[in-house]
Amino acid sequence: MQTFLNVGVDVAKDAVVVACAAQSFPAHSVANQRVPLLAWLESLPAGSRIGLESTGGYHELLADLAHAQGYTVFLLNPLDTKHYARAMGNRAKTDRVDAELIARLIAQEHTRLRPYTPPTANQRKLDQLIRRRAKIVRIKSSLKLTMGNLSGFTTELKAVLLKLDALITRVDAAMSAIAACSPQHVEAQQHLQTIVGVGPVVGMALANTLERVPFRNADAFVAFTGFDPRANDSGHKIGRRRLSKRGSGELRRLLYNAAMSAAKTKVWRPIYEHYRTQGWSTTAALVIIARKIARAAWSIHHYHSAFDPNRITKNA
Repeated sequence: MQTFLNVGVDVAKDAVVVACAAQSFPAHSVANQRVPLLAWLESLPAGSRIGLESTGGYHELLADLAHAQGYTVFLLNPLDTKHYARAMGNRAKTDRVDAELIARLIAQEHTRLRPYTPPTANQRKLDQLIRRRAKIVRIKSSLKLTMGNLSGFTTELKAVLLKLDALITRVDAAMSAIAACSPQHVEAQQHLQTIVGVGPVVGMALANTLERVPFRNADAFVAFTGFDPRANDSGHKIGRRRLSKRGSGELRRLLYNAAMSAAKTKVWRPIYEHYRTQGWSTTAALVIIARKIARAAWSIHHYHSAFDPNRITKNA
């Protein structure tokens, strides 16, 4: 007889709503604080599965506590649960309905989901800084575009941009200090930066991701980055391929930036020009290079090797 439960959790800042795929488990609310969450977790049968969406940082406490208690935790993409709700014909959206939907999803699909593995404290800090750095860079670019053509603001704009540059430098220093705490990370990052086009920030992001998530192969890592092409075929129709754009948007952006830098080098430029002469757009050619960089990164990290330009092929 089944004793474990499939539990769905709708997470908010102050409280979480929990529900179960079994009707005998009534939905209820629990304060999103350590003590009440631990008390609730201890009431669950051993071996229970818990699913929750990734919602900013509000999910982290429950996810970490549940994993530490020995439960299998699934951290879901909110877009996936949204599509699942549509497929199930849900006509309402409330915290209880969402929790019940998540419980049903993990009960049916847990074999296809990747269990959550908590990052270390330094991995989490590094990931946060990488995302904050990206936000600062976007703000800087936006300011330059917005104010660049206006006369009379040159001095003020320059002062703000210098402040943002100083902030970026400070963030870079903080990231380097955190990365230096782990000799394993330092070694992994050094190996990854042998890939032409991969600099310190991209190297940190790649090492941080590859150290945390045990990807089975290069294809799995490419899928994680969202650079995998999504088929759209039916019968005799061969539809247009589009990127899945799943996973970390920031990692995808960093890999694309690395591809732009790589395309200017003598190592990668022949590959880039090959696809351009084949009729691929600039963006498509850069995406292909970014995908190749991701594959190379997985291989280098998995086999503890260095980048070999001779292994680059012109296959997409």
